Amino acid sequence: MQAAKTVETNLTGATGVAGAPSAESYWLLPMASLWRREVVRFLRQRSRVVGALGTPLVFWVVIGSGFGKSFVLGQPGGSDDSGSTMGYLEYFFPGSIVLIVLFTAIFSTISIIEDRREGFLQAVLAAPVRRSSIVLGKVLGSTTLALGQALLFLLLAPLAGIGLTLGTLLGVAGVLVLVAIGLSGLGFLIAWPMDSTQGFHAVMNLLLMPMWLLSGAAFPASGASSWVGVAMALNPVTYHVAAVRHVLYWGSDRFTGNLPPFWLALLITVVFAGLTIALSARAMIRSKR
Repeated sequence: MQAAKTVETNLTGATGVAGAPSAESYWLLPMASLWRREVVRFLRQRSRVVGALGTPLVFWVVIGSGFGKSFVLGQPGGSDDSGSTMGYLEYFFPGSIVLIVLFTAIFSTISIIEDRREGFLQAVLAAPVRRSSIVLGKVLGSTTLALGQALLFLLLAPLAGIGLTLGTLLGVAGVLVLVAIGLSGLGFLIAWPMDSTQGFHAVMNLLLMPMWLLSGAAFPASGASSWVGVAMALNPVTYHVAAVRHVLYWGSDRFTGNLPPFWLALLITVVFAGLTIALSARAMIRSKR
């Protein structure tokens, strides 16, 4: 009862003439309320902060250092005609940024299952608000968290040998917003019909981690077998990572010659984000829960 009253107070908002709900209370206010709830919940759960940011950092340091002397990209006679070389810490860095967004999407969308168990989700669905505002509130909350953590990690770029400028920061932030929306929407789409957090984790490990591994984040497509190359070309996360790499090396042809062109990477990133949001909203509207 308390959860239902809280939801009714926060989500229905102000009303228009004769007590009729306004457009703002139907869409904007519910979205903003759910966005704020996601951010506050995250800040109160320090383990999520450590897990979402610490795991990719450990991956980058340990794996990057382990492969450091056995991986050199663009050495003379290799894939980069300029003769420049790239160590694994530098190569792995853009993929680690996308991994942070991926982990945040997983941790954030799992709250859908928890909210259903606690009765909060049922109260939200009973409120007179648009279903699309519920999806956008959850996704934008996840996007905000992912962007904040990814930008903190991006400040370590000079340690990887990547120069940072204000333009680079703004460009990467813009790309990461689109990436976070797409991955959060995908997480929402998978979590919505599920009742078990264990099942959700199993699906995430089976789907999202292979998508990240086959994105060019851990190894370039040029050295992979033919079927892996095809899988990487069909993987939307490949274009997420490529877009981040293009922005990090904007104005330079270093190490971007084998990547999909920036316009294609950005286009697929935008289409993927829009598609996952649309499918999530459709799944919620058609649900009988």
